[in-house]
Amino acid sequence: MQMAALYESVTRSIIEDLEKGVPAWVQPWRTKRRTSLGLLPANIATGRTYSGINIPILWAAAKRAGYPDPAWMTFRQARALNANVRKGERGTHIVFTRKLTITEEDEEKRISMLRNYCVFNVAQIDGLPAKIAAPEEVPPSIDSDVQRFIDATGADIRHGGSVACFVPSLDLIQLPPRSAFTTIESYFATGLHELGHWSGFVTRLNRDLRHRFGSRAYAAEELIAELTSAFLCAHLGVNGELRHASYIDSWISLLKDDPRAIVTAASKASQAADFLRSLTGERPREDESPDSA
Repeated sequence: MQMAALYESVTRSIIEDLEKGVPAWVQPWRTKRRTSLGLLPANIATGRTYSGINIPILWAAAKRAGYPDPAWMTFRQARALNANVRKGERGTHIVFTRKLTITEEDEEKRISMLRNYCVFNVAQIDGLPAKIAAPEEVPPSIDSDVQRFIDATGADIRHGGSVACFVPSLDLIQLPPRSAFTTIESYFATGLHELGHWSGFVTRLNRDLRHRFGSRAYAAEELIAELTSAFLCAHLGVNGELRHASYIDSWISLLKDDPRAIVTAASKASQAADFLRSLTGERPREDESPDSA
């Protein structure tokens, strides 16, 4: 599949979901298996989670097909385990960025080369070893663990009022009190959304979207924060939900005008989630690779 066609297909699918009010990143997991980083899609053969645009691609594919498990692998990896992809099953195309070093005019430069490859959900594969085929029990999310994660970021979070927001001029996050939320999951999802904004501050990731998105930078920033929250909810086992439904129309407009916007947003959301995890002392995430994934 050509890369442009893949991006167009992914964008079209996400727009369709947004128009129905059910984006793929809203509690997309229906599994008892915990992968190496919670409930994010992962290559179960390598133990590495997927990142960037591959997360919504695989969430959407699992949602459409009703796969109960976030575990994937390539045809070759299945064969290496003496298992077989069932005849007639179709794989899901995902993307990988390989960094290459080239020499131009006696100067070395690092460039990115995109390629796509095909993975299959474990539900499409017969004969897998029991330790891979059998889901593992995932304990319910423990409130104290999620709160410790949020506290460990070091963000200045104030409680009060009725509005949740990040205030750049004061470099602080404002949240309504816990009692104002209908569920503790809603409180945590909102806090993680605002931490997504907080991560992009000039002294941290310095995320400036004006050059890339122009007048649509605000909508793009909200999409990035929403995806960051979704990725972290999956990582922490929090039941995610759509926090900013009021932005759906602006996201639909953004994606219709710019098919690559979701790719940029997902990439920056992965960067934000990785940054926030690093503040809690977690080791950096290992990307999947075309040779091992």
